[in-house]
Amino acid sequence: MSVFPMLVSVDPATGEPVGEVPRTPVEAIPGLVARARAAQVAWAGLGLEGRVSRLRPVGARLLAEADALGRLITREMGKPLREGIGEAKDCGGGWSAELDEMAHALAPEVLEDAATRTTMFHDPLGVCAAITPWNFPLEMPHWMILPALVAGNAVVFKPSEETPLIGARYAELLNEVLPPDVLIVVQGDEAQGRALVAADVDLIAFTGSRAAGRQILATAAHDLKRVILELGGKDPMIVLDDANVGLAARFAARNSFRNCGQVCVSTERIYVDRKIAEAFLTALAGETAKMTVGHGLLARTFVGPMVAPWQRDHVLAQIDAAVAAGARIVAGGAGHHGNFVVPTVLTDVTHAMDVAREETFGPVAVVIPVDGDDEAVRLANDTPYGLGAVVFGEDEARATAVARRLTAGMIGVNRGVGGAAGSPWVGARHSGYGYHKGVAGHRQFTQVRILSTPARRPPAP
Repeated sequence: MSVFPMLVSVDPATGEPVGEVPRTPVEAIPGLVARARAAQVAWAGLGLEGRVSRLRPVGARLLAEADALGRLITREMGKPLREGIGEAKDCGGGWSAELDEMAHALAPEVLEDAATRTTMFHDPLGVCAAITPWNFPLEMPHWMILPALVAGNAVVFKPSEETPLIGARYAELLNEVLPPDVLIVVQGDEAQGRALVAADVDLIAFTGSRAAGRQILATAAHDLKRVILELGGKDPMIVLDDANVGLAARFAARNSFRNCGQVCVSTERIYVDRKIAEAFLTALAGETAKMTVGHGLLARTFVGPMVAPWQRDHVLAQIDAAVAAGARIVAGGAGHHGNFVVPTVLTDVTHAMDVAREETFGPVAVVIPVDGDDEAVRLANDTPYGLGAVVFGEDEARATAVARRLTAGMIGVNRGVGGAAGSPWVGARHSGYGYHKGVAGHRQFTQVRILSTPARRPPAP
């Protein structure tokens, strides 16, 4: 039996324990970081090609365990099983292609003019602290840890205290091929997270709340540590007067309610041209009624539980406060039980209400009628956040012109916000400080250095 207090993972659908891990003592964290720093030198010395070769077999292991990993994700945080399995398959299935993309992104580049030949290197920073959230408990560690390792960094990884088991298993699969101490896991809550941020790390990669991001920036400023922060959002959707109402409503329901609304790019605010607002509300209410609520292990479930009582309480408090201030429930709004929140559509909402301004991170969609494109853009941009946004309209040129006026980092026209292969995942304003994925994202885990020599001249005749 461990001498350390245990961190217990609880199934949010049933309240039953899923498993437990030892909680890392806060006072042990500086020593763990020192071990990672000592191990990093030899890991970096393998070179880019050597590191990629070491890591390549892990993708097949992830695919082989996808069903078990998906089931563990569902039991720890509640998302439907098909989504949990899909998360594991996405990580494992794209593993080799991502390694190739990272190798390309981090390879030395040669620049040359008439006088100088310069090689630009993408070197490791040293030790990366990866602090990851519970809503995508396999994919978000994957986005941080893999590029950090390929770049030659060592990593100290703290998974969310809500999903410690899946984080530990991901690290175990990597540690089957890594040298000792190149990847070290810290388990715990905010206390362990704060200690890790304050420790002798070179880079902090974090996804979570804006408040936590501010604290990390304040701590990192003392030593000028590098940071990569994704801090959530309050994503708007604009439905123009020429939009296909059925398609827009189907997208809104799925994007607002998947993973119980616990997605950083969930649609939370919908601005609909007043000419089609009633038709859209009717269609959205119909789509919302199809969103079956239940345990994530049941095949028919589309919406599982909130991850924990504290998250449920936050969502229900926003709904109650909005209704008390005059909002009208169009769909849902009743039948909540345990950690299950019934998908809810609200209208008659103003920007004075928290539900229109503060991140909900739950299955709630707010619909606000607007008079024309200008008002839609003004209200969509009336937020400190800027992660994703969506515009629906049949005239694609017009919809694209509206999209270009939005202040989000990722904008979809008649679709979600994710970009083509190689695109970064990038937030703007209070939603992003640095970004992930793609060539530009992979390079954020490195220190750029240039080495210059005299230009090579052809021999004299």
